[in-house]
Amino acid sequence: MDILHLIDRLEELFNESRAIPFTHNVVVDEEKMLDLIDQMRVAIPDEMKKAQQVITQRDKMLAQAQEEANRTLALAREKGEQLIERDSIVQNAQSYAEDRATDIIAEAEQTRVEADHYVVETLTNLELELERYLNQIRNGIRTLQEAQLELQSEPETEEA
Repeated sequence: MDILHLIDRLEELFNESRAIPFTHNVVVDEEKMLDLIDQMRVAIPDEMKKAQQVITQRDKMLAQAQEEANRTLALAREKGEQLIERDSIVQNAQSYAEDRATDIIAEAEQTRVEADHYVVETLTNLELELERYLNQIRNGIRTLQEAQLELQSEPETEEA
């Protein structure tokens, strides 16, 4: 039986009791009072068990909630650390990439300057070679022309 119901019945019994004039006392039916007290004694252990079960369930729920909160907090910390680490890695990678790009551009510029120098040097040498060949060709042509002129002038001298 519900303890609250028994308390309500106890209150009814008190209200139905006869008051003793000029005092704050009442006359209560002893048999009804003892019966209610016995019922309360039986109901209270059940109520205590229910209350204890509620407290146990509450404690379990609090423990589970605390465990879940700890797990969630640990996951959040881990995720935060991963994000920080990833951000750090990304920054390092970007810095490395920028440094590498600068180095590569400098190397490319140096290679271009060296290639230009090589081309100028090679073309200058080629020009000198070609001028030498051209001089040899011109000398050869001149020599042939002079020989031809000599040959042409010899028959005229023989005829004369």
